Amino acid sequence: MADVAAKERKILVAVDEGEESMHALTWCLKNVISENSKGTLVLLYVKRPRAVFTALDGTGYLFSADIMAAMDKYSNDVAECVVEKAKKMCKDLRDVMKVETRIEHGDPRDVICEMTEKLGADVLVMGSHGYGLIKRALLGSVSNHCAQNVKCPVLIVKKPKSIATNN
Repeated sequence: MADVAAKERKILVAVDEGEESMHALTWCLKNVISENSKGTLVLLYVKRPRAVFTALDGTGYLFSADIMAAMDKYSNDVAECVVEKAKKMCKDLRDVMKVETRIEHGDPRDVICEMTEKLGADVLVMGSHGYGLIKRALLGSVSNHCAQNVKCPVLIVKKPKSIATNN
C-alpha cells in the first residue's frame, strides 16, 4: 500500500476566464492535493481560434492588420493573465507538487482531451458553467465532452449557486 501512496500523479486542471474554473482549481487544491501528494499539477488554458472574418465585415469596413494584431495581442494577454492568476493560487504547493502551465490553441473540447492523453494525466479537473439545456445544446458542454472522451477520471466541480437574498 505504501507504493500506491508514493506514486507521483499528474493532475490536469483546465482554466479559463470564468469563475467556475478558478473555483474548480481552488476546490482541487483543498480536496485533491494533500501534503503527501507527489507529482505535477498542470494548469491548461486553451485559446479559442479567432473567429474567421473576411477582409470586409458585414458593414463593408476593412479590418486592418493593426486591428487583427491588436485582437491577437489581447487574446495573448488574457491567456497570460488567467495562467498567472492560477499560478498564484498554487503558490503554497512549492514544497508539495511541481506546477506547470500550458497555453494551447484550438477548440477547448478537443484540446483538453488531447492534452490529457498526451501528458498522461491521472485525473482531469474542470469547472462547469452550469448552462441550461438550450444554451448547452447550442454551445456544447466542454465538461460533458471531456467526461465522455477522456480515458482518465474526470472531476467536474460545480460552483455553488449564490444564495439570493430577499430584500
